[in-house]
Amino acid sequence: MPSSPTVVEPSALPTIALLDERLRTTSICLAVRYGSRDDPAEHGGLAHLLEHTLMSAPLDGNPSFCEQVERLGGHANAETGLDIMLFYAQVHADDADTVARLLHQAVLRPELTDAVLDTERDAVLQELAAAQADPGDVVQDAFLARLFPGHPLGRPVGGDVEQIRRTTLPDVLAGHRTRFLTSAMTLVVIGPRLPRLDGLGRTVPAAAVPPPAQALPPLAEPTDAAVTWPDEYGWVCVGARSSAADDAGRRRFAILAQLLGDSPSSPLYRKLRNEAGLAYSFACWDRGYQEAGAWRVLVGVEPGNGETVVAVVREILAELASAGPAPDDLAAARRQAGMRLILDSESPLDQLRMVAQRTRAGTADWSLAGELAALDAVDAEQVRAAAAEVLSQLTVVVRPEAS
Repeated sequence: MPSSPTVVEPSALPTIALLDERLRTTSICLAVRYGSRDDPAEHGGLAHLLEHTLMSAPLDGNPSFCEQVERLGGHANAETGLDIMLFYAQVHADDADTVARLLHQAVLRPELTDAVLDTERDAVLQELAAAQADPGDVVQDAFLARLFPGHPLGRPVGGDVEQIRRTTLPDVLAGHRTRFLTSAMTLVVIGPRLPRLDGLGRTVPAAAVPPPAQALPPLAEPTDAAVTWPDEYGWVCVGARSSAADDAGRRRFAILAQLLGDSPSSPLYRKLRNEAGLAYSFACWDRGYQEAGAWRVLVGVEPGNGETVVAVVREILAELASAGPAPDDLAAARRQAGMRLILDSESPLDQLRMVAQRTRAGTADWSLAGELAALDAVDAEQVRAAAAEVLSQLTVVVRPEAS
C-alpha cells in the first residue's frame, strides 16, 4: 500500500492506487478535507447539504451520479464528517472509466439548481428529524458539544435545522466554490487497474495555506452532578478529549477503547455485562481531529441503572489508571485493534474508506503496516497514562434527559 498519494497524470488529482489484478470491481473515492467544522457560522450544515445536492443533481440532463452508478449495477454513496467528506462508488471494473468521469463531474463541476436544493433540503431535514428521535444519535452530538463548547468540533455534523432552512442556492454555490473546491483532495482507487484520469483534475486551485487550527476552549469542570437521568431507556456517553490526529502517541487511546469495548475479552464487558448485568448495548471508540480527539463509551441504560453504569466505567478507568492493563488484556486489545484494520483491508469498499480517512484526504502519511506496528508498540504504561488522562476530565452526558 502506498504511504502517500502520487500524481498519476500531470492533469489528474493526486491519487492513491491499490491495484490487485484479481479484483473484478473497481472502488473509487474522492476524499475532500472539508467537513462540518468548516461550515460558515451562519450556515451550519452546509457541508452536509452540499453532499446531498452533489450526489443527487442531474448530469448534463441525464440522471444523477448515484442513479447512473446504480443502473450499472454498482453502489454509490457519500458521507460528511467533522473534517472530511467522501464521495465513492464500487462498480464493475469495465465501468471504471465512465464512473471516474461521472464522479469528477458530479462533485467538481456540478449543475445545481433551486429544484435540486429544495428536494435535498427536505431530505436532510427528514434525516435530522429521524436522528433527533433517536437518543443514541442525540447524545453523541450533545457529548461533542460539551467536550468542545463554542468550537467547530462541537458542531453537529448534520447541521442546524433553522440555518439549513435559510440556506439558499447562492449560499451553497459560494460554499462549494470558495471552501469545498479549495480544500485538499485526493482520489483513492482500488481495483485491477487505474481508470482513465486524464483531464480529471482540479477545477479550482487548492488554497495555498490550509485552514489553521483553532484554539480549544477550556473544558467545563468535569462533573456528572448535573446529569438528570430519564425514567425511560436512554443512552449515556462517558468520555473525554484525547490526542489530535497527528499526535504520534494517540494509539494509546485506541487500545484503551478496546479495553472498554464490547468484546467479551474487555474488562468493561466482564464487569458491566457479565458480573453486573447492567448493559447489553455499548461501544467504545476514539476519533482524532486537527486540534484534539474525542474518546467515549456509549452505553444503553435502563431506568435506575445510569449512575451505576457510570460508576462501573469510572471503576475500570481507575483500575487501569492505577495499575495499567493486565498483560493478557493488553495483548488482546492490541490484537483486536489490529484485526479491525486487517478485516477492513480485505473488503475493497471498507479499505477505500479507511485509506481516505486515515490519510485525511491525502494530506497525511499513512500505511496499514505502519499503523499495525504503532498499535503493537503501545505498552502498559502508555495505556495507564491514557486512562488517567481520560479519568481526570471525564464528561458524562445522557439523552433523553428527565423532563
